[in-house]
Amino acid sequence: MPVSLPPALDLILGLLHCPTCRTGRLYPHRGALRCRAGHAFDIASHGYVALLAGTRATSGDDAAMVRARSRFLSTGTYVPIREVGARLAAVVEPERATVVEVGCGTGYYLSGVLDRLPGARGLGLDTSVHALRSAARAHDRAAAVAWDVFRPFPLADGVADVVLDVFAPRNPAEFHRLLRPTGRLIVVRPTGRHLVELGGRLPVTVRVDPAKEQRLRRALDPFFEAVVTERVEYSVPLTRMNALDILAMSPSARHVNCADLDDDVFLPDRVTVSVLATAYRPRCSDREVRHHGSRRC
Repeated sequence: MPVSLPPALDLILGLLHCPTCRTGRLYPHRGALRCRAGHAFDIASHGYVALLAGTRATSGDDAAMVRARSRFLSTGTYVPIREVGARLAAVVEPERATVVEVGCGTGYYLSGVLDRLPGARGLGLDTSVHALRSAARAHDRAAAVAWDVFRPFPLADGVADVVLDVFAPRNPAEFHRLLRPTGRLIVVRPTGRHLVELGGRLPVTVRVDPAKEQRLRRALDPFFEAVVTERVEYSVPLTRMNALDILAMSPSARHVNCADLDDDVFLPDRVTVSVLATAYRPRCSDREVRHHGSRRC
């Protein structure tokens, strides 16, 4: 039985381009999205669209990681992170905004932005079909599409008012192409103090590279100018289950089985949550400079 077009997907359908021929727009037909050249992409029964046709995602969260992430986020521990992303995104016109989240996971942060922008439409991109099952139902104005951040996005130029990147990989050139000149890129990343109390307590805990901020500046500077940066840091209680979910939802989960952890491993009863959230404006491209005759484009 063909899957009907989810309402949130209908909201953003006009933005999508066929990722195979790169020219045709997509339209719904018999449970799939198709272009005029005949390329077809299934609409999953869970509501997301598999635009990564013919490939199998080798990265992204597996089912256990998604369950752990959903449990942890449901505790409210990261609500201040969600709120700062939404606040920085709220400079755009709420009734007409298009928000694209890259590496959207379960759609937790995208939903926070859409709650702040009534009338805006959202699109979450992720390689994990397990995460997309949750993202597709996270918000009634958020569609979900399987896509890889390191490939050219299946979207037209200048369609986004906000590109949201929270703890996710980045593709600065594509972010710049997607954003309107008045748009904003919101990047949220951990500081070296994030969950520092867990350092050495859990096996192969991923730590923040001290040079990460320098690499971020080098990558974004050709395309974006920082407008404002906010530091969000606070201490929260930590239960053993929360600690295991932090491990299980991170890349560390690929290297250790949480069930094998010794009950005698000492874990702190509080941890520090510490992130930087930056809003960036796009720099003018050479084409825009030539067209407008100045950098004020």
